[in-house]
Amino acid sequence: MALAQLQCRAQVGLSAPPVTVEVHLGAGLPVFNIVGLPAAAVRESKERVRAALVNSGFEFPAGRITVNLAPADLPKEGGRFDLAIAVGILLASGQLQPLRDLARVEFYGELALTGALRPVPGLLVAAQAARAAAVNGAHPLIVPADGAAALALLPDVCALAAGSLLEVCEWVQQQRDLPTPASAGRPPAADADPAGGTPSLADVCGQQQGKRAVVVAAAGGHSLLMVGPPGCGKSMLARRLPGLLPPLAPDALLEVASIASLAPADAALAPRRRQQPAMPPASRARSARHTIRPPPVPSSAVARACARGRSRWPTRACCSSTNCPSSTAACSKPCANRSKPASCRCRVPTCGPSTRRGSSWWRR
Repeated sequence: MALAQLQCRAQVGLSAPPVTVEVHLGAGLPVFNIVGLPAAAVRESKERVRAALVNSGFEFPAGRITVNLAPADLPKEGGRFDLAIAVGILLASGQLQPLRDLARVEFYGELALTGALRPVPGLLVAAQAARAAAVNGAHPLIVPADGAAALALLPDVCALAAGSLLEVCEWVQQQRDLPTPASAGRPPAADADPAGGTPSLADVCGQQQGKRAVVVAAAGGHSLLMVGPPGCGKSMLARRLPGLLPPLAPDALLEVASIASLAPADAALAPRRRQQPAMPPASRARSARHTIRPPPVPSSAVARACARGRSRWPTRACCSSTNCPSSTAACSKPCANRSKPASCRCRVPTCGPSTRRGSSWWRR
């Protein structure tokens, strides 16, 4: 058949509206178009899908390929549609004969050039939306194996983990069975390790008032504001606060894990942190304890003063007779280079020649 339809879901905050991936193969010059308000990452999936199909042993069809992501007025972002587009092309070109009912199966995954599946953010949010829409049970979700552990928090959702495009094609043709998320992804029981690897408050020597404030805030659920110079122990006490809190309730655990699954790129904040990098989203989803994001590195007064000293002259928008390094006491007019870039300012030894519009410096 020249037309294939598969199901997926977009990511809009904490909601996951359904998206139908329609693939059509027509006659004409070879062209690959993706419509339906796709973002740059979605448009770039054309090259990823093409290379993944060829490296997986399939033939990329020649002709006019049109991929429609419906509804057309919903913005689509990320690489989560790669797997659905690739499977749709194989179905539309006749290279894949479906022996399973794919009418309500949802496909998620970003394709590598080798055909391997990479995790995408927001899988837990998409699984919750699928469960609310009754797309569960006999209608599974095909997800990458690396990001399937967090879906174990939803035992009533049938999620199947695949490692590559070939595994998904073999599952569609009933040649193999895909595994479900590992049981290690389920939240720990209430009688498990109460600290969960969190630093203990018993390790703090001194800081009696600080420890008392942390204990009172944890017991009463109060807000806590710690003010002090760098190195006085604010971050140390804050990292030990989760160890005093009780385990999360199932609903709270699911909400925290859903938010954590939306922001897997914690490495982008790593250069601004002094502590070790935070746990990956899958690890945070498996933990039933409260977690804390490491605070940013404080900037000392010495560092701020050095930064101002380094950028004092190059960052000025213009210079006058009072702030120009080359000015003299006899110069009473402002420099004529106030509109010149920083590399052109104050080239002359005095401000006298630069104030004359007809000078050779002004012409340069």
